[in-house]
Amino acid sequence: MTTAHNLYQQDFYLWTEATAQQLRQGKFAQVDVANLIEEVESMGKREKRELKSRLIVLLMHLLKWMYQPGKRSDSCLNTITEQRIGLEELLEDSPSLKTFLPEVFDQCYQKARIKAAQETGIKLNTFPCQCSFAQEQVLEAGFFPEVLNREWGIGNRESGIGNRE
Repeated sequence: MTTAHNLYQQDFYLWTEATAQQLRQGKFAQVDVANLIEEVESMGKREKRELKSRLIVLLMHLLKWMYQPGKRSDSCLNTITEQRIGLEELLEDSPSLKTFLPEVFDQCYQKARIKAAQETGIKLNTFPCQCSFAQEQVLEAGFFPEVLNREWGIGNRESGIGNRE
């Protein structure tokens, strides 16, 4: 005889179907509560990971947009738009994540700096330690950061970007 716990280990999809049916039918005594709790908690963590992942990618592309104006492309623009839409949908589906966003914004920006440096070849210290645009701007559909050529004395990679002391 297959127990609910064994079913969870052997066939996760079948376990989800059986658990949903048990809940619909009010057969709460048959529900594999321990694994159900674990899965519900995991779903919440997955939402947080998705928010952080999308925010890192968005911030990284905004940095690339700002620091490599000569390399702007439709692909970069599409990625920025896709991440903003994904974040908007995630926050619409789970509004409580809006309070989580400020908690992780700076951490995500630091990871975005690292990724932007790796992808562009621009030295990490070229990117400001503190994000130069507000969280609201990052999520705003029409926001694209200005080129910082004058302020930072940089241009595209061919003209010495990343060689700033």
